[in-house]
Order: sequence, then C-alpha cells, then structure tokens
Amino acid sequence: MSELPDETSDPARMCEEARGLAESGAAGQAALLFEKVLAMGETPCRAQAALGLAVVLDDAGEVERAREADQVAIATADPEYGPRAAYHLALTHERAGEPADAAPAWGAVVDFGNPAYLPPAHLALARIADDAGDFDTARDHWEAAVGTGDAEYGPLAAHDLAQRLLERADPARAQRILTAGLRLIDREAAPYAYARLAVALGISYLDQAIGAFGAALAEEPSDPEAGPLATELLARTLPLRGRGAEAGEVWRRGLADPGIAPQVRARLRRDFGEEDGEADLWWEPVVEQAVSDGTLPALAGEAFGALDHMYALLAVRYAERRGDEAHEVLGGAVRVPSGYPWGPLLHESFAERLRLAMGTTVANWPEG
Repeated sequence: MSELPDETSDPARMCEEARGLAESGAAGQAALLFEKVLAMGETPCRAQAALGLAVVLDDAGEVERAREADQVAIATADPEYGPRAAYHLALTHERAGEPADAAPAWGAVVDFGNPAYLPPAHLALARIADDAGDFDTARDHWEAAVGTGDAEYGPLAAHDLAQRLLERADPARAQRILTAGLRLIDREAAPYAYARLAVALGISYLDQAIGAFGAALAEEPSDPEAGPLATELLARTLPLRGRGAEAGEVWRRGLADPGIAPQVRARLRRDFGEEDGEADLWWEPVVEQAVSDGTLPALAGEAFGALDHMYALLAVRYAERRGDEAHEVLGGAVRVPSGYPWGPLLHESFAERLRLAMGTTVANWPEG
C-alpha cells in the first residue's frame, strides 16, 4: 500500500489519485484519501472530494455516510460538483423508495441551475408531485423539463404531462406539449420514442374530435343535416378510446330522435350490404342492436358456435353414407357453407375432428 500524502500535499493531485484508486478497486484507500482532502478545510477541491467520497461509500453500502458526504459537497455551492452531489443524493433516496426525501435533493439540483442536471431533476420532481396529487406543481416541472430541450428527458416529460392533460379533458394543450416533445426526438435514432409520442398525439386528436362531435349533438332536437353524421362519427370514435358503452347510448339517442332517426339507422346499417328486396330478415334487428351496442364480435362468435354445432350434427349423419333421400338432403345441408369465404375452414375443421374421432379420413369432403 502506498503511503498516504500528508497535509502539505496538493488537494487536486490527491483527488486525482483517489479517483484512480477507486477505479482500480481500492475503494478503502480512495475513501481515506478523499477524507484527507476534506480534513484540509475549504480548499478548491472540497466539493470534488466530498462527492468522490459519497460515491465510494455508496458503492460500499455505507449509504448514510455517503449522504452526509453529499451534503458536504452541496454546502460548498460549487457549480459543478454541488449539483452532481445533489443528484447523487436524490438517487440514493429514490433507490430506497423515499420520494419525500428525494424531493429536497432534486430541488437542490434545480436551485443550482446547472443545465446538465436540470432535465432529470424536473422530471423526477414532476413525478413526485404527481404521485402526491399535486397536478399544478407536476405540470410546472414537466413543462420545465420539456423546455430544457433535452432529447432524453424532454419527450418523457411531454408524454407524462399529455397523459394527465387527456385525463383532464384538455386535448388541445396535450397536443401542444406532444408536438414540442416530438421536435426533441431524432426519429431515426429513437424510432420507438417517436412512435410513443406520435400515438399519444393521435389520441389527443381523437379526444378533441369526440368533444367536437358531442358539442354538435348538444342541442335538442339535433340538426337534421349535421346530426346524423355527428351521431355516427361520435358513436364510431368512442370505442377507439375504450368508451363502447357511451357509443351505444349515442346510437340509441339518435334512433330515438324522430328528426334524424331514419338517417341514423341508414348509417348504422351501412355495412349490412345492399338491399335485395326481401322481406325483413329476422336476424337484422339482432345485428343492428349488436352494432349499436358494440357487441357484434360476440354475436358473430355465438353465431359461428351455433353453426359449428349444428353442422357437426348434420355432417356426422352425412358421413355415414346411407344412400337414401335423407342422405341427399343432408348432403345439401353440409354443402351450404361452401359458398362463403369461411366455408372451407368449417369443412376442414369438421373433417379433422371426424378423422381424430374415427381414425379415418373422409374422402372429397364435403363433395363426396
């Protein structure tokens, strides 16, 4: 072990030697050397030595002593090592799950005003305030983080703030903050970060559109020209934001309004296909109700399940090849699905189940 320098040694050289010792794994010697610099009093290297000691002690698991050393560095008001020490102190509290204790340390970082450390400090303070339910303070720090122009922390702050603004029904402000966040990102260098904000921006426009469509329907009776269109647009947009139940209510209100009900029903049924002149089909009201309630996928699942069950009952008898008139009728029945895009899938599914059950294949199914 090399002999430690005495009090006449140069503190700057001692700090450099201590850092070298720490990097080479001689943490104990490094700590002693940093402490020796601190013992020399108010030298220009006091903040550097205190921070170095804090890092070494923290790595060794002596967190409380490390925090004391950080406080020494902060007290020097050194413009470089002071904010770095406050940053390190804040991280020790964050790591321990102590946001209330981390907040003053992050505040010290902000007070130093060193631009290199402001973005993470503002973001951390915003999240601490947000968790505490203090939206106004959180908003100020999120906006400050975006305002630093930092490409790493600015977009994160923009996303966090935009989420809260959307929850508070303020999509216009969310759009402004997201647009500012997007300008900070190099799309080629950080495509996922860009995509994350771009999706949030799109959501903000959806929310703004929902508000506009709702406003168009606020008056009763609804405008006979704009009302049907606004009803459809609102009802079809709400599910995109997870508000399917509200969409059903929008359809119901439109269908109950005698001034616009025919046009609303026509828009509701726009995907039913061309009118073929037949009498009203019994299932169309069921489908219409499912569209307005947002339950069409569930209805389709029920219908296919019932069809699969009925088809299996018919097809088993057809596979017996009895050769009588009833067999021909069954053959016609099992061929019905063939003309639909999903028909071959139904045939294949049944043929495979029959093979597994009987150990034999059905030749040329369902034409055989």
